[in-house]
Amino acid sequence: MHRAVAFVLAGGAGERLHPLTRDRAKPAVVFGGKYRIIDFTLSNCINSGIRKIFVLPQYKSYSLTEHIRDAWSILNPELGEYVSSLPPQMRVSDEWYRGTADAVYQNLYHLRQVDADTVVILSADHIYKMNYSNFIRYHQGKKADVTVSSIEVDLADASRFGVIEAGQDCRINGFEEKPENPRSLPGSPDRALISMGVYVFNREVLFDMLTKDAAREDSLHDFAHDVIPYMYPRHNVFIYKFGSGRGSDENYWRDIGTIDAYWRANMDLASVTPEFNLYDNNWPIRTYQGQYPPAKTIFADEKTGRSGKALDSIICGGVIISGGKVSSSVLSPGVRVNSYAEVTESILFHNVVIGMHAKVRRAIIDKGVRVPDGMKIGYDLGKDRKRFYVTEEGIVVIPKSEVL
Repeated sequence: MHRAVAFVLAGGAGERLHPLTRDRAKPAVVFGGKYRIIDFTLSNCINSGIRKIFVLPQYKSYSLTEHIRDAWSILNPELGEYVSSLPPQMRVSDEWYRGTADAVYQNLYHLRQVDADTVVILSADHIYKMNYSNFIRYHQGKKADVTVSSIEVDLADASRFGVIEAGQDCRINGFEEKPENPRSLPGSPDRALISMGVYVFNREVLFDMLTKDAAREDSLHDFAHDVIPYMYPRHNVFIYKFGSGRGSDENYWRDIGTIDAYWRANMDLASVTPEFNLYDNNWPIRTYQGQYPPAKTIFADEKTGRSGKALDSIICGGVIISGGKVSSSVLSPGVRVNSYAEVTESILFHNVVIGMHAKVRRAIIDKGVRVPDGMKIGYDLGKDRKRFYVTEEGIVVIPKSEVL
């Protein structure tokens, strides 16, 4: 059994997900109805046998910290198991976390207290399943100082990530963070190899690299921008090819960094054959389960159209579809859809209420919003833009507790 500790980087502001991140950190945004984005990374840890986990929050962290307390207080500290939240404590400086590497550097005190020889660095804002045990064994078999998990993407999308060049032996010989003109894969001019922001370090190497990086005045103190580019010419730095693990969704990895990407990923979950399988009993995704009653649909008068029904949708506990119609949508706990209302290709957060005869199409409606009777959202984007945020792909977003 490996002796590993995980650091989950959860301090990003998530600006591209605004207004969903107006009042919460990106890892705390709801996904798939009842989950938070961070639940997927933390579930990967638990399912991989990693029981020592530090979460490093920063911006607008209350909702995230509350969720970690409620959903992840499941391990036994007496056995050295925990999911602990470590916001900036000004232990080594009087500044907040200045970057991903600095976030871990400021918490080396805690790492020194842990009996571990391997450190897994993870991002809290991606949706995927990954067995980190396989990753760690691969890293140890390569006798690597650090191993970077990688995945192929379309070349057109590669400039948003760290782009990797690697040899046949999987040794990294080039790494550039968010290049304007990313290099394509040899033999695949339309594809590029990118970093997933998931790393395995040898503990002592990590100590050394972070101490050196902290002393550099020209550094942004970021793993992808500074630490990995510094290391690959000087150390044993390898890639791990994601997708060599398990299941039909083993190649699924989504960086839901924009509203449009977030909407598409949720719509996929509600499809007949989603790419990502939430119903995998061998790899459960854990979250906080509120004490909601079962979902229900009521009224079945097809002649008048007052018929409660949901088609190709995810419906969470406590939802009441009272004579309305829901299709290709994701409804979080406590949502109510009233008579003659229609909800299509939309995401409704907790406790949203859709009034009678209202119509909602291609929208994301945040927590606690009440859509008045007869209102239409997503049918006249010009009108919607005057009141709400509308994306390039025409998704209407209504912020938390907005009064309509």
